[in-house]
Amino acid sequence: MTGKRERLKAALAGEVADRPPVALWRHFPVDDQSSEMLAEAVVAFQREYDFDFIKVTPASSYCVRDWGVTDEWQGSTEGTRSYVRRRVTRPQDWRNLELLDPRAGARGEHLRCLRSIVQAAGDSAPVLATVFSPLAQAKNLAGHDVLFEHIRTDPETVLAGLDRIMASTIQLVEAMRETAIEGIFYAIQHASSDFFDMDGYRRFGLAFDRPVLQAADLWLDVIHLHGDRLLFDVARELAAPVVNWHDREGGPGLREGRGRSGKAVCGGLAREETLVLGDPARVRSEAEQAMGQTDGGRGLILGTGCVVPIHAPRANLLAARRAVELPGS
Repeated sequence: MTGKRERLKAALAGEVADRPPVALWRHFPVDDQSSEMLAEAVVAFQREYDFDFIKVTPASSYCVRDWGVTDEWQGSTEGTRSYVRRRVTRPQDWRNLELLDPRAGARGEHLRCLRSIVQAAGDSAPVLATVFSPLAQAKNLAGHDVLFEHIRTDPETVLAGLDRIMASTIQLVEAMRETAIEGIFYAIQHASSDFFDMDGYRRFGLAFDRPVLQAADLWLDVIHLHGDRLLFDVARELAAPVVNWHDREGGPGLREGRGRSGKAVCGGLAREETLVLGDPARVRSEAEQAMGQTDGGRGLILGTGCVVPIHAPRANLLAARRAVELPGS
């Protein structure tokens, strides 16, 4: 019987073992405010569905809370929290960001969560930690409008802040590696023509993304490109073996994504239209289409373009897990 790591390694090599791997992940609001509760929720979700990897999805504030932001749960169906207090309001605030200790505060709590999940998983499945890009963290520190106003009016000061965020993130990634995770899920939120042209993203994004991914350098690192109108060629410029994006919502499709990135692709299922509003038959149909786009599932990890909404029916999640199984297995 093929194990999960062998199945994933075949996908990374552009092949298929016994079947394509499959993985879904979600937020756990309220639970995500306690390292113990989040670990328990993630482990219970994995026991229920037995996915091929375990992607840990904390509140996005876990990595910026120690800089002084505040967020709260306001009922988003994605399970995300809303920011109610920011650290950065003036350009000079970027230069005042402290270098954070990855083993203290909220970051240290999250390291404990990762250790608990890795220990519970044992050899059964690899664990991936979520790491937000420095630019995504900057957006959470300042808010979208303030960040881009500062980029326009005082870019060098923002770059100084991004450099400090990057240094803190590299230290966090190095500490994460010590927990025995096997990959990071690297979340990029601004590689889109809605925000930058390619030269602009190289300056404010790629210059800081590359060192973080170099610090990770794990066999199952995943790049997540969030949003529409993606600068998709960013994926080819970053060192990670898998790319995940909103292929069903914004494109490109899986076949084009494989060709343009040169990487294994993770996707194929629409989050809202299928996993929330669809039924198991629609889930199976989209899974079959995903395997058709990738020549029978070669180089494919079946999944969604981002987090599964927290109100997705259990029947649809089970259908996604079972969609890749061979008859009689």
